[in-house]
Amino acid sequence: MMRSITLSIFFLAFLLQTAALPVISSAQSLTPEDIVKLETVSSAEMSRDGSRIAFTLSVPRTDEDAIGRNYSELYLIPASGGDPIPVIEKPNSAGSPEWGADGRLYFTTRLTEHHASTQVYSVNRAGDDLQRHTDSEYGVGAFQWSDDGSRLAFTVTDPVSQERQDAVSRGFDMIVAGENLRYTRLYVQSADGSARSVSPGDLHVVGFSWTPDGSRIALRVTDEPGADNDQMYSSIIEINHDGTGMRTLLDEPKKKAGMSWSPDGSRLALLAGRSYSDPLPQRIWVIDRESGASRDITPPNWEGTPEWVGWMDNSTVMFSAVERSSTVLYTLRTDRETPTRISGGGAEIFRSVSPDLRNRSFAASVNTAEHPGEVYVGDVRRGELRRLTNHNEWLSDRSMGEQQSITWPGADGLEIEGVLTKPTGYEEGVRYPLLILPHGGPEGISLNGWTTRALYPVQLLAGRGYMVLEPNYRGSGGRGTDFASANHRDLGGKEFDDVLLGIDHLGAMGMIDPDRVGISGTSYGGYFSAWAATRYSDRFAAGITFAGLSNWISFTGTTDIPHEMSVVHWDLYWFDNPGQNWERSPVAWLLQSDTPMLVAHGLADDRVHPEQSIQLHQFLKMRDIPTGLVLYPREPHGLTERAHQLDFMNRVIDWFDGYVKTP
Repeated sequence: MMRSITLSIFFLAFLLQTAALPVISSAQSLTPEDIVKLETVSSAEMSRDGSRIAFTLSVPRTDEDAIGRNYSELYLIPASGGDPIPVIEKPNSAGSPEWGADGRLYFTTRLTEHHASTQVYSVNRAGDDLQRHTDSEYGVGAFQWSDDGSRLAFTVTDPVSQERQDAVSRGFDMIVAGENLRYTRLYVQSADGSARSVSPGDLHVVGFSWTPDGSRIALRVTDEPGADNDQMYSSIIEINHDGTGMRTLLDEPKKKAGMSWSPDGSRLALLAGRSYSDPLPQRIWVIDRESGASRDITPPNWEGTPEWVGWMDNSTVMFSAVERSSTVLYTLRTDRETPTRISGGGAEIFRSVSPDLRNRSFAASVNTAEHPGEVYVGDVRRGELRRLTNHNEWLSDRSMGEQQSITWPGADGLEIEGVLTKPTGYEEGVRYPLLILPHGGPEGISLNGWTTRALYPVQLLAGRGYMVLEPNYRGSGGRGTDFASANHRDLGGKEFDDVLLGIDHLGAMGMIDPDRVGISGTSYGGYFSAWAATRYSDRFAAGITFAGLSNWISFTGTTDIPHEMSVVHWDLYWFDNPGQNWERSPVAWLLQSDTPMLVAHGLADDRVHPEQSIQLHQFLKMRDIPTGLVLYPREPHGLTERAHQLDFMNRVIDWFDGYVKTP
């Protein structure tokens, strides 16, 4: 009799608890199948006269397609609006659209009926008259026409040598560190001539930009290929169009990114770090071509992260930037410290823009909380943005959780910001289960735009009754160098306290149940998940880590960016403080952990070696902590294949529904 009464009380409590959650219609909310069919505008390029826009569209594969990455289709659309004109469609893909001085649209694609490798092609303004312009045996990477259209520059990566192929065929296929490196070279060809290599033979080309008169080229180069060299040790050099006259413009070791010449060719604008340990190339530097002097013109106390830079005129740059969880477009005179806002700061998120030749209008791929990237056109003078395309019309039939940026006091009272997505059908006064989805990096940024993708399926989870928080903890981009560096020598310290205080903030507001909190992240976000489930096991009901770090010492010994991770994040090499690196490793805290943890990884990951997940899962099993291990063949530092994306999202749902939704 007593057992019957006890069970009745338990069942009544369960009913009361589940009744507190609104009933969500899964038919109205996003599903994993919805997410893997989303089409996204990846890039948008405005024609020189402002009348046309070329854009690439990422198109997912279907069940009927062979396994692989998304297709990248190419379209044209009038800047005034209208129906897109297809240029390249699946099963072919295209990239790097660029408008030439002759008004034609140039791009790279591999069309086997024309050439076995990727080449530069073009079409006219109507999308017709396909022409091929290169004949590189080993294919073309990046390309750029000189402004006058007289010369074409493009990159080619060294092939595997015949000697190496012969050795491999005889079984001598050893992989030896530092041997058989494949450099990327720069080639130049005249509009009606043949191509020749112009980059110095001992340098690897990462990026390049023609001077406006077409006489010289600025190159970003490294001594050897490799992710660490690319991120930390590149130099800016300048050569004549025939490869002669090389001189160095900037060789300080620090992060460097996009560059652009002033209209008169006297100065080069460059995105680069403030110093060697700056986590991002988030300062605007201007290099004087004649003297070689460089100057950081970024407003000194401005909290933002520039991501694209161009020129309005010889004394004014235009740049797009992230500010907290929004994006903006500015102009800035090189002799002043205060930028002028052109556009942005609202619901529209854009990471770069493409202006016309007179800088009166621009094109951009823009996403919002309601949709992934679409083609937008902007007015530089009025700052207006107008949408031109709508590739996922069916989204209007799906219910979405309300999304907003919120702030809370983090460690030491530093204001922390993040993106909060409420459950679909949110009811005030109900305490919902909470899922933390931390971005990677740690210099990544969670933006208040379209947040849903396979590894971060925010609206999928909101549709299943979860509150979702994406915190921009200290160390994140979007708030300048000081904020991005605020976690130096303290990874997993105050930056994670920022997250815990965000949970406390939502709990104090009565929005979440602090006993039902889960966490899932990728890369450094995966480290946060493993750290949460071990060091702070008492705060988390479940964790999921994808491609996450679990042991700082072995990670540094197996990653392709050992210097980058040490210099710009730790600001310290592990052997200078091995105790702290071990103390901040999730595997060091397994004796106090009992949080169920799902561990997943791609087997082709060079950034975070799969051993990080394998050892974590092994140790969890040895401690009898509920766990699972999923390894995805062919996948790099992410998930690119449809079946793998579906599998992971369904596992996320099952894991959190099983360990978080019900206490």
